[in-house]
Amino acid sequence: MSTEKELSDIQKLERLLSYWIHHNEQHMLDHEKWKDTAEAAGLSGVAGELEKVLALSKETNSHIERARTLVTREKPSVTPEKSEERKDQDKGKEKRREEVREEYRFKPIGVIRTPYRDSAPYQPVANDEGEFRLCLDPEYADGLRDLDRFRYIYVLYFIHRVSREASMSVSPSWTPGRNVGLFSSRSPVRPNPLGLSIVEVKRVTGNEVFTSGLDTFDGTPLLDIKPYIKDLDSKDDANYGWLEDLDDRDHLMLHIKGVPHDY
Repeated sequence: MSTEKELSDIQKLERLLSYWIHHNEQHMLDHEKWKDTAEAAGLSGVAGELEKVLALSKETNSHIERARTLVTREKPSVTPEKSEERKDQDKGKEKRREEVREEYRFKPIGVIRTPYRDSAPYQPVANDEGEFRLCLDPEYADGLRDLDRFRYIYVLYFIHRVSREASMSVSPSWTPGRNVGLFSSRSPVRPNPLGLSIVEVKRVTGNEVFTSGLDTFDGTPLLDIKPYIKDLDSKDDANYGWLEDLDDRDHLMLHIKGVPHDY
């Protein structure tokens, strides 16, 4: 537990006011950029409206600046002593926060069905053979409405067949001899064995989602499904991290992806 003295409401307010000022300034930079873009594109009406947004944002920040100055002038020099009742309430809140930090519980929303009983690929193989389904409990079926309008989804699951203790230093099976930090790897043996896969939606029927190949064992507990959204989830400037150092990276990536090859 942190030993740092808890901030008073006034101290929190001071910090919030400073944050709001900085946050608004960042937005104003974006507004200015897109106002100029609109002007260059001949969208004079759009540029005019964004100019008004900028003016209002500047006025807003001036009031927040004024409020921050007044906090310093007006705040009492002595913080009133908390009542015993308030102290007990605060202790109760702190205890509940500590209890929540100790353990989180997840309830599976269904199971994942795959052809894999004893071994599975390292990553999903798009054109893998066999049937792959997310079978949700009937009570969650309504949550699948419009999911089939997305081409890809995130599938989150509990890696229930892992029995080993997690180590902070691992040697990925596809890079023998190379040791990296656990969180720099895709190792399934983690402090919290949560799995994440991106797969294509084939169709949704009732409470089942039929997908492209998954990299999970049959019967894996399903925790959640989220849509994969173009532009939001695709990062064009992503890199290969420490994999950049490997001489045979391209060949290795074929193994990782499970892509058939003859070299």
